[in-house]
Amino acid sequence: MNMGQPPLRAVIADDQALVRTGFKMILAADGIEVTAEAADGAEAVAAVRRTRPDVVLMDIRMPEMDGIEATRRIIGDAGTAGTRVIILTTYDLDHYVYAALTAGASGFLLKDVSPEHLVSALRLVQTGDALLAPTITRRLIERFAPHDEPQTIPPHRDLSGLTPRELEVLRLLATGLSNAELASRLFLSPTTVKSHVGRILSKLDLRDRVQAVVFAYETGLIAPGEVPR
Repeated sequence: MNMGQPPLRAVIADDQALVRTGFKMILAADGIEVTAEAADGAEAVAAVRRTRPDVVLMDIRMPEMDGIEATRRIIGDAGTAGTRVIILTTYDLDHYVYAALTAGASGFLLKDVSPEHLVSALRLVQTGDALLAPTITRRLIERFAPHDEPQTIPPHRDLSGLTPRELEVLRLLATGLSNAELASRLFLSPTTVKSHVGRILSKLDLRDRVQAVVFAYETGLIAPGEVPR
């Protein structure tokens, strides 16, 4: 933890008490404050509204209200807009993870994550970065997205507000390219690419690169398996 800065604050939501206790011990050992624990989605939503944490570790499969609905309510609540959600799952590329990402989660972790990776993941998400690599997000979307159904653009996220260059950057970003790869592909400086990505996220009211990838597929800007030229 950096001196002079307030500690990172987290809520742990999992229906298994031993899991919550284990994660709490790991986080506390690194100076991360666990403001509340929750055994189901409804408790998680209430805990976030009450304590306003920076990050929520959210299990998917919980009684009463699952982690997907809880994530949707937290992300959609103006009072908890600064809170980010990391999904906890037992299985890699679980179709529930795709649903959670579309609900607004900033990434996911497997429950057997190492203590070091767990802590670094929370700190990464707190800074506003996406935890999940866009390439993995793309794999999730291509495997689980309902491609045979018409896609609708979410409210207030009109692609017409993007410049032709920003549309090009978004389409390439959705294929999983990093900023350095985008810069090389477009013959731009990494700084310029970073500025383009920042404007895209701002104009579309997206939290991070993961959400940008999901958005690009759901609006039909890029199709599964498509490789932009």
